[in-house]
Amino acid sequence: MPKLVIAAVCASLLALSGCGNTVRGMKQDGVQTSNALDDATHRIARANTN
Repeated sequence: MPKLVIAAVCASLLALSGCGNTVRGMKQDGVQTSNALDDATHRIARANTN
């Protein structure tokens, strides 16, 4: 295979792995945001009952 094809394949793999890491990070951020929102909602609800 020509060197250009090998370089293109390597660049593609690098870009795809970077996208995978970004998506995984966004998922973790979403889960943490959801947990924080749930916690805040429960604290407000408890404060209203007292």
